[in-house]
This record gives sequence, C-alpha cells and structure tokens, in this order.
Amino acid sequence: MDSLTQIVLGAAVGEAVLGKKVGNKAMLYGAIAGTIPDLDVLANYFFDTVTATEVHRGFSHSVFFSIVFAPVFGWVISKLERKREASWREWAWLMFWGLFTHPILDAFTTWGTQLFWPFDVRLAFQNIFVIDPLYTLPFLVFVILAMFQKRTSQKRKKYNRLGLFISAFYLILTLILKGLGYNQFLKALDEQNITYYKIDTRPSPFNSILWMANIDVGDAYLIGNYSFFDTERISFKRYPKNHDYLDSLATNSKINRLIAIAEGWYTISKTEDGLFFNDLRFGLVSLDPNETQFAFSYKLEKTTEGVNVIKTPRKTEDAKRLLKALWGRIWGN
Repeated sequence: MDSLTQIVLGAAVGEAVLGKKVGNKAMLYGAIAGTIPDLDVLANYFFDTVTATEVHRGFSHSVFFSIVFAPVFGWVISKLERKREASWREWAWLMFWGLFTHPILDAFTTWGTQLFWPFDVRLAFQNIFVIDPLYTLPFLVFVILAMFQKRTSQKRKKYNRLGLFISAFYLILTLILKGLGYNQFLKALDEQNITYYKIDTRPSPFNSILWMANIDVGDAYLIGNYSFFDTERISFKRYPKNHDYLDSLATNSKINRLIAIAEGWYTISKTEDGLFFNDLRFGLVSLDPNETQFAFSYKLEKTTEGVNVIKTPRKTEDAKRLLKALWGRIWGN
C-alpha cells in the first residue's frame, strides 16, 4: 500500500499495543515501524532495474525481518525513551506488530509481498489497489480522533478500535467484491465461447467497484473490465504476446528474472523507440480501447554483454487522463 496508509496502520497498531502506557509516542513509533519495510526502495540507487525490482517487497517485508529487527529497534527506542514507562520488550513488541502488519496489508495488493522470504513465494491476493481512499481516509480520521484524546481515555481506545475494525471490514469486503467480479468475467467468457488457460483479476486504481481481468488464450492475452454498475456485456481487447520478438534474449537471465517478476503475464512490443517488455499485472495507462502503453513497461537494449533493462517513466498527463476515464467508467458501460 502507499506510504500514508502504512503510516496510519502502523500508528493504529502502535496505539493498540502500547498507547495506554506511552500515549502518542506509541503512534509515532508505530508509524515509523509501518514505514521501515518500504525503505527497500533505496535499492533503486544501488542496483540495476531488475535487481531493485526483485528486492522491493522482499527481505524487508518478511516475517524473518520482523522477528529479527523488532528487538533491535525496540532496544534503540528504549534508550531514546528512558523516561517512558515502557520496557525494552514492550517497545520490541510494538515494533514487531508495526513491521509485521505492513507486509500483511501489502499481500492483498497486486504486487504482493514475499512474506516467507527467503522462500520464493509471493503472496498477492489482488483485492485492493495500492492506493484506495475508501480504506485509508476513514482509518486516518479515527486515528486522528484518537490522537487528541487522553491516553487513558476510553474514547481514545474506542476510536482506534473503530479505525482498525472498519479498515479490516473494508479489506474483507474487497475480497467478496473480487469474487463477484471474477464470476462475472467467467460468465462473459462462457457466453462468448472463449477458450482460455488462465485468468487473473484485480481492482482498477483507487476503487473496488471497477475490476479488470487478464485472460491467457494461448498466443495472446485478452483484457477486459467490469463495473458493478454495468448494464452491457463485458468486452475484451486482444493483445498478442509476441514472445518471439525476444529472439536471442529469450535465454538471457535478466529477461527470465523479469518474466518471473511478472509471474508470466507479459507481452513484448516493438516500436520505433525499440523493444519493450510489458508487465500486464498493472494494466494499461488508459482505458482507451486502442491503448497500447502499459503502466509497467521496460525498454530492452541489447549490448555486447547481454541486455540493459530500463524502466519506462510514467507521465503525469497519463495519470490525469486515466483518472478522468476511470471516474466515467466506474458508473457503468
């Protein structure tokens, strides 16, 4: 999830663990704990694109990391907060839950997380977008309300619990909505006599009303979307895989690692600008039926030593265009 959401979750968890003893300090250190796992983005400054992508939501998002580093961070806090009522073990317990709930929440997103690192298993339930105002904003309101109550106040405890409950309830609701959307895609494929091998569904950006699906039909992928306000049948757009475009690069280790990152959901495209690897899991940059640019795309430049992988930057105008289109599409086709 986005940084604000993880800060809010960390603050609420910190309050639940130690708020009665140390007041807003519990929220502060909980928010810090909720931020720490995402510091793995610093890998972008030290590693190549593929390695940095592999590192993201890996080690720092694991149970192992939470168990090993919570006591370390707890000890540091206990030295900084010597006048506080909490012990080193209590600070460590707060940090553990702040660190641990971060990847748990991330596991519900499209990217997922390697919760069981070093085992090569990525959990990605794909039922909530990385930024969802309906999850974050009510949660934020209750955390702020709790923050301004006395640490021993029952209202403080009530507000914090409400925030945790409502956010958890919404998360469960999105799982139900995902199931309903999935069934609609299956029904549309059956009605249109489309034979397929795999289907992958996810919410569209910033909401849980409009859902998108990638469907593997062999030599191509079909991409479709469905809103709970739709009145017409689901239509699918075909995107050829073009895996043969890789040619000699098909056996390159970097390319194989990219394929693993994309979990096999990728196309290859050729333009006048060169050869591109497109990760289908995050969709296109717009809802235009003729759109060919994917949100996560990597330019492949052949070199004497193999290949350079360059992440294609996303443009602000694309984001604005997508937001406008999403708002219209949510309300039905």
